[in-house]
Amino acid sequence: MSEGNTSARRLPSASTMALIAAGVVLAASAGVALLRSDDADNTVASPHGAVKSDQPVGTLEDSIAKVAERLKRDPDNAADWRMLGWSYFETGDLGAAAGAYRRAAEVEPNNAENWSSLGEAIQRNSTKVEPEAASAFGRALKIDPKDPRARYFTAVQKDLNGDHKGAIDDWIAMLRDAPAGAVYEADVRRTINQVAEKEGIDVAGRMPAPSAGSVATAAIPGPTAEQLASASSIPPGEQDEMVKGMVSRLEARLKANPKDADGWIRLMRSRMVLNDPTAARAALASGLAAFQGDSATQGRLRQAAQELSVPGGGG
Repeated sequence: MSEGNTSARRLPSASTMALIAAGVVLAASAGVALLRSDDADNTVASPHGAVKSDQPVGTLEDSIAKVAERLKRDPDNAADWRMLGWSYFETGDLGAAAGAYRRAAEVEPNNAENWSSLGEAIQRNSTKVEPEAASAFGRALKIDPKDPRARYFTAVQKDLNGDHKGAIDDWIAMLRDAPAGAVYEADVRRTINQVAEKEGIDVAGRMPAPSAGSVATAAIPGPTAEQLASASSIPPGEQDEMVKGMVSRLEARLKANPKDADGWIRLMRSRMVLNDPTAARAALASGLAAFQGDSATQGRLRQAAQELSVPGGGG
């Protein structure tokens, strides 16, 4: 995920894509919260987004239109189909997202990301195993047995079918195979603990020791080389519009549901990437206020702010 090979001329695009690219990395605890609970307060903000259908989408809608227009001229551009799929996912239109990912998979059938993204779009809000999603995850894993999204949601499907132990075994295997500092590590651990507690399954001593990755870095991952290459087809102005819209929606979700420590960390990092330290400091203050009386969570927020160089973060 290094940006070292990116030319200086494109560095601004790369930094904004650090936010956009977060949308294609799974949010494990969000998936379980949506699939296993009727309590809206338990929903964790997902990098892909969990936007309600009546929530305004702002400039992202314009970006969708522009990507769709490009696809009329170049209908076999798999990168644009993936970007369109992510964009629809961000607005909460999972059906349209699935359609875009289907087309990406048709154009580029040997890309595991196309299949696992399709599977997630289909499975995300369903409380039963969706056969097309299962098939898509199977295709992804045949291409790349380590695809984290496909592995995670295949385990979710086991959980939905009542095989809670099998799901936990699969998630633990994901942790054992995860590279140091994997962006999904903390969420998978949280998922395992949630399911284990609910189902009365003992996982003591079974998970590998946590890696030494930073809390702040894990909050919003950087882009992969392929994601940066895909983003290069989008004019910088459109990238900026997409990012600003995404960050505004994250801030709106946090105002509606402030009990989301990961969300406040993502917002702080987003503001710092966008070179707005004043807004980052305001996000820290709001996050601390949301968890008044919870010293552990406040300590985590302060630690993340310090790592991100948020003004006043060390206080």
